[in-house]
Amino acid sequence: MTTQSRRVVHITRGMPTEDGAGVKLTRLVGTPELPDLDPMLMLDTFRSDNPGDYIAGFPPHPHRGFETVSYMIHGRLQHRDNKGGEGLITDGGVQWMTAGRGVVHSEMPAQTDGAMFGFQLWLNLPARDKMMTPWYRDIRADEIPSVKLADGVSVKLIAGELGTAKGPGPERPTAPLIADITAGGAFALPIPDGHNAFLYVIDGKGVLGADKRSVTQGDLAILSDAGSLDGTADGNLRFLLVAGKPLREPVAKYGPFVMNTQNELRQAVNDYQRGLF
Repeated sequence: MTTQSRRVVHITRGMPTEDGAGVKLTRLVGTPELPDLDPMLMLDTFRSDNPGDYIAGFPPHPHRGFETVSYMIHGRLQHRDNKGGEGLITDGGVQWMTAGRGVVHSEMPAQTDGAMFGFQLWLNLPARDKMMTPWYRDIRADEIPSVKLADGVSVKLIAGELGTAKGPGPERPTAPLIADITAGGAFALPIPDGHNAFLYVIDGKGVLGADKRSVTQGDLAILSDAGSLDGTADGNLRFLLVAGKPLREPVAKYGPFVMNTQNELRQAVNDYQRGLF
């Protein structure tokens, strides 16, 4: 690790869109403005207390070649897939699904009213692992360690390492770091050098990085690739931090399939249409 502080190289607020059967969400990564940030392929956030915005959910659909990480801050989400994976996550829980060579799954709200607020992250898999056996795990909120770094700084560590603490997320070649962080003052967070990284401001406001850029609720800040994340909260600041080791491999995307070549994409579509998932 170096002692330098990362800079904020870009701030975006994403774009409103709909996915699944009409779920209203904001796409933060995976847009024309920010197609990806290797190895992070997509980040969506959904936040509403109107059931009409989320109740239709995400009926059965296929995936191949990457992983999905769903983090629920408020609400209940039911997962089912055709490989026997099934689980219900509630406030603070995570669903981690590795599509690998192919899976068909659904993600449906397990509530008919109240607030639903969460994220779905798509993480790429290296070429050698794209056809691995599909895998699924529920991570309950009480399995996620809470790390106190300094006065007023608390980290819920979903994946990766922070000091002696280790998140329950699986080990991957991309070495993902995923953390839900609350700060009430100054903070300095180590991020492995070379990892691409961004953060999303869940609540509050503050200043970040060597260039002291101001951020507020709803901002996604892309960081430079070396040094720690330094900042100061203005009151209380809560944000989701995501970082990963870039794969630096070709990316070929078509809807729910992410491979390395167009031929592999055509094969994925063909395999799905033939019922081979």
